[in-house]
This record gives sequence, C-alpha cells and structure tokens, in this order.
Amino acid sequence: MSLLGSVASVFTNVGYILLAIFILMFMVMIHEFGHYLAGKALKFKINEFSIGFGKSLFSRTKKNGEKFSIRLIPLGGYCAFDGEDEDSGDSDTAFNKQAPWKRLIVLAAGATFNFISAIFFSFILLASVGNGTRVVTNITYPTEYNQTIQVGDVITAVNGQKIGWISGDISTLTAPYQAGEDIVLTILRDGKKQTVTVQKSLITTTDESGEEVEVLAIGIQSNELAKVGIGQAIVESVPFTWEIATETIKSFGQLITGQLSIQNIGGPVTTIDMISSYAQQSWALLLLLLPLIAVGLAVFNILPIPALDGARMVFVLWEWITKKPVDRNVEGWIHTVGLIALFAFVIVVDIIHFI
Repeated sequence: MSLLGSVASVFTNVGYILLAIFILMFMVMIHEFGHYLAGKALKFKINEFSIGFGKSLFSRTKKNGEKFSIRLIPLGGYCAFDGEDEDSGDSDTAFNKQAPWKRLIVLAAGATFNFISAIFFSFILLASVGNGTRVVTNITYPTEYNQTIQVGDVITAVNGQKIGWISGDISTLTAPYQAGEDIVLTILRDGKKQTVTVQKSLITTTDESGEEVEVLAIGIQSNELAKVGIGQAIVESVPFTWEIATETIKSFGQLITGQLSIQNIGGPVTTIDMISSYAQQSWALLLLLLPLIAVGLAVFNILPIPALDGARMVFVLWEWITKKPVDRNVEGWIHTVGLIALFAFVIVVDIIHFI
C-alpha cells in the first residue's frame, strides 16, 4: 500500500471512530435530556446539564442558574439536580424535598427517553433496510427437495420461528436440521403468505481455498434484504424494540448466572469500537446498532446498581413505603462507591474484551 493510501486509511478509521463517539454521546444526551425535561416539567431545580465528564471545555450558565457544559471525556454525561445527593435548603425545588412520585418520574425519564428513541431508530432501520427477511435470489443447487421454492420468494419463518434481525436468519434457524427432516418455510409469494416444505441435501461446493467439499444445505441463495413499506415499519417498530429489550434483559440474566461470558460484554470503549467496526461494514449494521444501544442504555440504567437510576428509584420507593428516607449521607456514599466500582468494572471489561 502506498504512503498516500496508508494516510487515507488512517483518516478513514479516525472518521469512523469519531462517528462512533458522536453516536454514543448522542444516546447519552437523549437519556440525560429525558431527566432534564421531566425535571423542568415538575419544577425541579437543575444545577448542571453536562455532556461528558472531566474538565469543562465549554459551559454556559442561564439566568436561572442552570449550567450547560461539554466536558473533556466523551464517555457519559449527567443532569445534576439540586439536593439530589445531599440535603438542600431550597424546599420548593430541591430533588429530595419533592414528592416520591415526582422523583420516580424524573428518575425513570432517562430510560424512557432511550426506549422511545429506540422505537424511532427501529422505524428508521425497518423503513430503510428491512426487517431482516430476505428474498430468494437464486436456486444454486436444484434438488428434488427445494422445487417448491421460487426466485423472488420472501422467507419469513422456519418451522414457525420468525426470521429477523434479532431472532436469526435462515442459516441459523435451519442449522439444527439434518438431511431427510422436513423444514416448513413460511414465505411471501406475490404478496400472499403460504408455506412450503423443503429438506436439506448433501451438496458439493468449493470452500474459500478452492477445494471441493460436501455441505448439508437447502441449496438456495437469499442475498437480498426484503423491503417493507412505511406502514409496516410503523406497525413493527414497537414489537421489534420490545424484542430487543427482551433479549437484552435475557442477556443480563445469563451474565449473572454465568451462562454468558464476561468477554461478550464491554464498556464505552468496546461500544465505540463496535459502532466503528459495524459502520465500516455496512450502513445496515450501523442502523441495527442504534436501537440495540438505545435499549441497552435503557435497560442498564434501570438496574438496581448504586449510582444508576434503578438504585436511586429503589431508595425513593423505600422512602415512599416506610415514610422515612435513608440518611442522605449514607445514600450519597453508596452511590459514590457504586460509581467508582462501575467505572472500574467497565474499564476491566473493556480490557478483557480487547485481550
């Protein structure tokens, strides 16, 4: 590669990394903006709305005392309410002096905004790229078992299991089946839904090295993503987002029980690397990542982990039920220690991911 080509490659990679950082910070901004809008609507006093952590690069203070900042480290952000972690003399607008139901709304607003944005991102994905179903583009190895399939068919399900971005493609869903086993495919042909039955056969093909190998396959190609209309994209956007949320919660459960390795998760640096990598592969994968990240942020932030919104909601619920708040200093220390532990955790998982 020439020197000019090498320089161009570096700049291209840097561009994708900057795009990834922008996307991650945009997701964080949506989350914090949810807190901000809910706090404003319920008359909470807001001290600062910040994008990023660390040294302030830019700040502006409004006449009402609210400070808006952009900080050096672009890996998070916050919306700081007056009296959130300590007692405040301002009884009318301080966070901890407000009714519990108001505080719960403000705390839940961040995750709620992430989830709403995920629905919007899901709509963009579905409307512009499709829902993950594919069109049969070629019968590569005609056999007696796949004559019911035609070029142009859209395969939507395998033995009742829906094909999609999250649920899996036709290769994944047909992988468990052996030769001689019936595979019922649900298809759309000329806009009409029907089912066809196929079986796998031993097919002779060539591998990447050019050698002939025998593989067990149906013998079709479906390289083209099926398009969906605007109306269908609107209808499918909420169920699709809910499917992402369900799988995300399941993944957290598998992580806790040890069914999912810690190497399969990562912190902000891993997320940036993933966004950059997917953006370089295709815009379809990048568009798929947007609702995945938005839902991930929503679910993660409502977990009852100190320093996160979920833990703060637990303290508010405790106060609401017992009519007695936890000592503010004790709660503040719990969140501080939790934040330090959380930072340490994401650093460790990022290191593990790249080892």
